[in-house]
Amino acid sequence: MTPPLARLMNVSRRYGTALALDRVSLDIEPGAVLGLLGPNGAGKSTLINLVCGLRRPSEGHVELLGGSPQDPRRRRGLGMTPQQTGLPETLRVREVIDFVSRHYPDPLPAADLLERFGLIGLEKRQTGSLSGGQQRRLAVGLAFLGQPELVVLDEPTTGLDVSARRAVWEGVRSYIGSGGTILLTSHYMEEMEALSERIVVLKRGRVVADGTPQEVTEAASRQSVSFRAEEVPELEGVVAREYRGDRRILYTDDTDALVRDLVRSGAAFSGLDIHRPSLEEAFLEIEAESTPADEAPGAPAESAADPAEASR
Repeated sequence: MTPPLARLMNVSRRYGTALALDRVSLDIEPGAVLGLLGPNGAGKSTLINLVCGLRRPSEGHVELLGGSPQDPRRRRGLGMTPQQTGLPETLRVREVIDFVSRHYPDPLPAADLLERFGLIGLEKRQTGSLSGGQQRRLAVGLAFLGQPELVVLDEPTTGLDVSARRAVWEGVRSYIGSGGTILLTSHYMEEMEALSERIVVLKRGRVVADGTPQEVTEAASRQSVSFRAEEVPELEGVVAREYRGDRRILYTDDTDALVRDLVRSGAAFSGLDIHRPSLEEAFLEIEAESTPADEAPGAPAESAADPAEASR
């Protein structure tokens, strides 16, 4: 069995008296995109900083590529694009790429990087003259330059228009197709659904959901079947009922089975509509769920203690 590229084992991280991560265990398996979701202050930036070796856990153990994240030899196999990136404004795009390339023993050819992230024709432009979207695409591309085993992308397409965002997605897919692995955070649910094979949801420093996008969605938000009818028969699999005007709404875990049973019942109905919730709806339900006071790890204080988390 292939070992995980990164691993958190019962990890907690405190900032003073505030608990940013609370006994988190997580494996980042090779060859896939793991999407990390959570409301502001959930602990996402703290988790990323631990994986990248920028912070140390207060308790527990973190591994990166089979060793310590603080080991420069391990971090050489890691690429990262943080939320905020600063590019030297007077250097040209090709000069920036050549400079960063020299930090790696086997960098991706510059031409490949330029093509992968839609930067062809910008090689001689100073980075300060690039648009915000072009700068962001360059910053994201640099994370892949060393041909790392694991890439961490923290809100990679913030501020990009639709076409630029999709150019980044294609670059990510190309890397994944070659066997790469990505840890992704994003507030764009479409992006998380388009790229992630696995979703982990953090809330108040704890993992509250972990699975495929479909599994997370189905676990957090119920499907429903609605229709117009005078009477509604008793049907198996209905977990809740709701009435809105002349429409009957039946909530279930299996809409296909419910529709089959409805048809077989012989009941007269019209205007059938099937609703399967999106990842965004599921996330909003998870975010809205209250945490008992005796279990909450003190997230409000976390925001003041860790500026990186406060901006999340």
